[in-house]
Amino acid sequence: MKRIFINITVIAFLIAFSGCTKDFLNKMPDEDMTLDEVFAQRQYAERFLTSAYFTLHEEISFNDWWGRNPFVGASDEMEITWTYPFAHVMTSGAWSPQNIEENIWRFDWEGMRKVNIFLERIDQTLMSEAEKNRWKGEAHFLRAFFHFFQVRLHGPIPIMDRAATLDDDFTAIKRRPYTEVVDFIVAECDRAASLLPPSYINGPTEDRTQLGRPTSASALALKARMLLYAASPLWNGNPEFIGFADRDGLELFAGYDAQRWQVAADAAKAVIDAAEGAGYGLYTAANNDPMRSYQELFYMRHNKEVLFARNMGNWDHQERCTSPNGMGGWSGYCPTQELVDAYEMADGSTPILGYEADGQPIINPESGYQETGYAEEAHPKGYHLDQIRNMYVGREPRFYAAINYSGAFWRERRIEFWNSGLDGRSRSAVDHSVTGYLMKKFSEESVRIPQNIFTQKTWIYFRLGEQYLNYAEALNEAQGPVTDVYTYVNAIRNRAGLPGLPEGLTQEEMREKIRHERQIELAFETHRYFDTRRWLIAEETDNKNFYRMTVDKGTHLQDNEFYERSFLKRRVFEKKHYIWPIPQSEINKTPTIIQNPGWI
Repeated sequence: MKRIFINITVIAFLIAFSGCTKDFLNKMPDEDMTLDEVFAQRQYAERFLTSAYFTLHEEISFNDWWGRNPFVGASDEMEITWTYPFAHVMTSGAWSPQNIEENIWRFDWEGMRKVNIFLERIDQTLMSEAEKNRWKGEAHFLRAFFHFFQVRLHGPIPIMDRAATLDDDFTAIKRRPYTEVVDFIVAECDRAASLLPPSYINGPTEDRTQLGRPTSASALALKARMLLYAASPLWNGNPEFIGFADRDGLELFAGYDAQRWQVAADAAKAVIDAAEGAGYGLYTAANNDPMRSYQELFYMRHNKEVLFARNMGNWDHQERCTSPNGMGGWSGYCPTQELVDAYEMADGSTPILGYEADGQPIINPESGYQETGYAEEAHPKGYHLDQIRNMYVGREPRFYAAINYSGAFWRERRIEFWNSGLDGRSRSAVDHSVTGYLMKKFSEESVRIPQNIFTQKTWIYFRLGEQYLNYAEALNEAQGPVTDVYTYVNAIRNRAGLPGLPEGLTQEEMREKIRHERQIELAFETHRYFDTRRWLIAEETDNKNFYRMTVDKGTHLQDNEFYERSFLKRRVFEKKHYIWPIPQSEINKTPTIIQNPGWI
């Protein structure tokens, strides 16, 4: 199991450390440098800036504290097998300011301090002005990003635009109004965009040694996402927040402003235009197959759709979490039955219209979807084999690229999630799929865990496809379903091998189509959690019973008992959960930082 694996690693480190204490005391001259000494030389200044990148959230891990990403597991798209991830505390409703995952708060402030020191000191360094300005652009982008990580969770936060010193009065630190924080992030993004090159993979600024560093497109993408969030119902005139003020009476939320949607639309369109002008575009596979295009998008590193991604090296952890236990994996990242049901049919029709009180699906008879029976033939393009359950037949290409299910062909054999199967519960009481599914997205078929064969990984923070959907959503809210709304949603659907949306949709109908498109296109990319909250629909999507395949039954591929939907767990969502509490330990240190509504 993964936890044991990590503990063994830590023990080995401690043993090694105990034998090298004398070496630790024999420090090299550059291990105790002053800031003046660091910024006196270019190489040390660069290393100081590079260290700030370490503070970025390692969102590729959904279960461990160091990933700072409980959001995928706490959304309605995934259940994590093991009991310890903080996502389970969240979905049980048992979280509070006393037990909140503090690293999510702490690390971002550390990152802000690093880049503030860098910006205050870099002019001491002798180097070319062109390179210095590029580094400054990176620092402004990172400062905006660290603030964004906090504001998306906590709303109004203190603005840290300088490096604090020991002489500062920390009891005077206060949260700033939400709109002021948004304006600061937007200004930082604009500053960064003016200093950074448009691309490192295209045109005259191409330099693949710099991949993993932000570009002007990265900064504009962050700006657009921030403005989309700021225009959304959670943050834009939410009556639950109106009148919320600090101890001095400073109101931290403003009223509704419809113009924010148009501002967000303009920002997203600016990203699209600038990125495409610099050579970015939607990724498509060499053979233009929609399933391959969507699958390869996430493992063809730094392809033309990626606006900013973190290099993760020869990464094995995610592959272990997504791989079946019978293939050397931990069977940890389990899509919910509700997400599986949300994928459309190949013709774009909706298979499941809703659910009965006992969780059984209400099937759309016009979709051709069948809950029972088994396929007599394989998919003509090889998306699936024959003999699989009909519920997995005839689905849209993104389903086959993102979800592994019983009977799917993966790494040289069929997957067997039924109880006695090679990947089933009877083979491992701890490491088995708890829903009857595993996340396939981000994984590569060439990986072989028992042989220790892994591949280079990145985690994509921003990509052009998201911006298409950001623009369509904001424009629809600002102007209704005008031509551009159709154009950009249909571009995503067409890349996925689906027909365009029907003409004549109302604004409300288009809103639902865009929300559904985001659920599928952006699945597992740390969007769904924040989308359902900023839309104020999490009380519907998260506060309910969740279901699964019956993983404790089944002896063979076509055993009907396994494919019966059964109760997985009850998840809890309360109104106060729309925004995170600030850790009580932080408020104890700085009482001028007041707690969020509902958490006091």
